Amino acid sequence: MTSRLNPYISFPGNARQALEFYHQVFGGNLNMNTYGDFGMEDAGVADKIMHGQLETRSGFTLMAADAPPGSEHRAGNNMSVSLSGDDAQELRGYWDQLSSSGTVSVPLERQMWGDEFGACEDQFGVTWMVNIS
Repeated sequence: MTSRLNPYISFPGNARQALEFYHQVFGGNLNMNTYGDFGMEDAGVADKIMHGQLETRSGFTLMAADAPPGSEHRAGNNMSVSLSGDDAQELRGYWDQLSSSGTVSVPLERQMWGDEFGACEDQFGVTWMVNIS
């Protein structure tokens, strides 16, 4: 897989409905995983979307999730830029530069789904997520 850059939208609990709507609009292939799928069985979040991804026939990629437990959701902080792929050297290079003068909220390290993942806010206030498969 080549590296890709796409929007990642956070929702306050209605990510499933939003992703299903975008799927109707753009078509393509929609995959969704809940927090429960990854072991978070709390009744308040088990059925919420931890990660959803829409791949359209036109080549668009849209990712979305419900805001994770304990995080605040408000208009203006609900968009991130996602970098993902399997070229670890390339993606770590981007991560190093983006996070070096910013603030790391999730260190780039192996996660429960098996990939390396990290999140940071760069020096300009843009939130970036890096996932190395």
